[in-house]
Amino acid sequence: MKGVRAIICDVYRTILDVREAPIDAEERWRALFGEAFGGPPTLSLEELVARCRGIVLENHSEARGRGIPYPEVNWPSVMKRALPALDALPQVELDAFIFRHAQLSRTLKIMPGCAAMLRECARRQILLGIASNAQAYTLSELQLALNQVGLDSAIFQSDLTFWSFEHGFSKPDPHVFQILRARLQNRHIEDLETLMIGDRDDNDISPAQTTGWRTWHLSDMANGSDGGDWIFLARSLFE
Repeated sequence: MKGVRAIICDVYRTILDVREAPIDAEERWRALFGEAFGGPPTLSLEELVARCRGIVLENHSEARGRGIPYPEVNWPSVMKRALPALDALPQVELDAFIFRHAQLSRTLKIMPGCAAMLRECARRQILLGIASNAQAYTLSELQLALNQVGLDSAIFQSDLTFWSFEHGFSKPDPHVFQILRARLQNRHIEDLETLMIGDRDDNDISPAQTTGWRTWHLSDMANGSDGGDWIFLARSLFE
């Protein structure tokens, strides 16, 4: 796989490995709520998840009614509707609360082989970008995970990065890929010089191929010339 000048990455289950929730999640939830409000939670974690899910479904339905086929919610707004007490928190404390709450639903770390691949791309001056269905707390999660392997999120070009929460719509909307395609072309990078890396065919691979990009379907097992893990991808690009 030669001639790649730019790589656009998904985040969850691509850069970040997503594992099960911490075993003490409910205990940590009680501690988090107590720190913020001085008392026991008014909802269990499970009850809060269910309430948020219902609000998200309402928001998605309303947005689709306005012609947005793949809508994205604003997570702080969802959380404040589900847990009105959050309205009383200053913005900095609210952001910290939401970030810490997000860590109770799963654990995250850099995917095996990803850090070495990103370093080599930077060394070879291959531009890196992101196309992610994400929320604001994702930026902190990514930064934290990268820091743990000696990297920084600044390795990704800001103009080649699409965060769904900033736009109100998400992958696989073709506008996500068209926005990034236009920005790549402004850097004189053509479609066949762009590689999309993702774990999902529906959100990542198929729409990127429709855009004209090359693709790599990230998976645990190498399954051909266009799929496999980060280590296999590095071999395909650099050897």
